[in-house]
Amino acid sequence: MGGLTDAIKHLIIINVILFIAGITGLGDTLYEHFALWFPENPNFRIWQVISHMFLHDFTGFFHILFNMYALWAFGTPLERVWGRNKFLFFYFSAGIGGALLHIASNYYFFNQGLDVITGAGLTEQRVVEILSNGQYSPDWYQLASQGTIDGFMNAFNAPAVGASGAVYGVLVAFAFMYPNAELMLIFLPVPIKAKYFVPLMIFGYDILYGLGSAGSNVAHFAHIGGALIGFIMMWYWKKNQFNQNRWN
Repeated sequence: MGGLTDAIKHLIIINVILFIAGITGLGDTLYEHFALWFPENPNFRIWQVISHMFLHDFTGFFHILFNMYALWAFGTPLERVWGRNKFLFFYFSAGIGGALLHIASNYYFFNQGLDVITGAGLTEQRVVEILSNGQYSPDWYQLASQGTIDGFMNAFNAPAVGASGAVYGVLVAFAFMYPNAELMLIFLPVPIKAKYFVPLMIFGYDILYGLGSAGSNVAHFAHIGGALIGFIMMWYWKKNQFNQNRWN
């Protein structure tokens, strides 16, 4: 893998600078303006579909360390083959795809709770107003299961951050390009070929867990969306032999 390639170097630098800014006092401001909020939330801005990819959880180091390590380890050989511009196009496409699926899943969870609450007499406008003020009614938990109400409020109130959607796309691309490369899971120190490792991680963790993740702080559907866009792009490029051509 060697040293840092051009695009990956700059992506890591931006992520690290913003992480340092976040842990030294600007975390709330960065989250408010650049994390990916639910579109019905007053904090939502269209640029957050991209800007959230440069922020990470400021309460610990694991999130950014995992993403930046994976970006370097799996993205470096891709950028060397594709060139900087094509790699960046792929990276941001996967990240945006992850953001869009995350938003779609949040609408599903939000509407599940909203239908129950508005069915009890409140208007949608009033419900959004209550949530926008950082409030909720304990009575809502009498109308539906805790999971439904937690998912409803989490969809509205919890912003998404992280490069994971884009990184999952990179993982899929790596498995396409180097299917027989042997990788290891931390909790399972047995070499597994990339063509098995990546589907195992996506289907065995994100899809199965994501189906029941209404109240989770992990954006599983962003991971799945990034992987899905990565798969579609790689399938198309391979079919058209486009992946053999550099862009720069």
